[in-house]
Amino acid sequence: MYKTVIFDLNGVFLQSEPLSKRFEEKFGVTKDQFLPALKEIMAVVRKPNAPAAFTLWKPYLDQWQVSLSEQQFFDFWFSGEYLVPELVEYAQELKNGGVKVFLLSNNFKERTEFYRKNFPQIFQCVDKAYFSWESGFVKPSVESLQLVLSENSLRSEECIYFDDSDDNIKVAQSLGITAEKWTNLVEAKKRC
Repeated sequence: MYKTVIFDLNGVFLQSEPLSKRFEEKFGVTKDQFLPALKEIMAVVRKPNAPAAFTLWKPYLDQWQVSLSEQQFFDFWFSGEYLVPELVEYAQELKNGGVKVFLLSNNFKERTEFYRKNFPQIFQCVDKAYFSWESGFVKPSVESLQLVLSENSLRSEECIYFDDSDDNIKVAQSLGITAEKWTNLVEAKKRC
């Protein structure tokens, strides 16, 4: 039994169909057009003091002739995400049992605000959530995990980390953290 469980957020607690697929179906923008823009913009907005995300999306939307307001754009994006309630319940069980539970997420301000407003149960079942745009450390940086360890006086060998990214898993393992690729809750329970 581990004393601490660290979870990624997107692809773990929150699931969704790929935004690029949804954007292509709704607006006809191909993945080859959409994904480079997403990668470029996310590299900026995941960091502290980033400009408002929509200001970076607007030129692309104009180029693709997609007429959406900021609210419409984020409503479309975020409406495709859904919570995994069984994982929330499990995280709460862990926390109630004395296990420390943390979230570590590369994310941006607007999305985090949406989560805090619409999925408050996520934040109630964890001891703390770490977001890259607040901490300044973007996974797979070693510093992102070191921050969680140091701020909470955690020993890496007493932690298990779940993420859907192989690169993030490797970094955690390099710090002595047991790290597992997220597949599903049944498998996670076997590891905890």
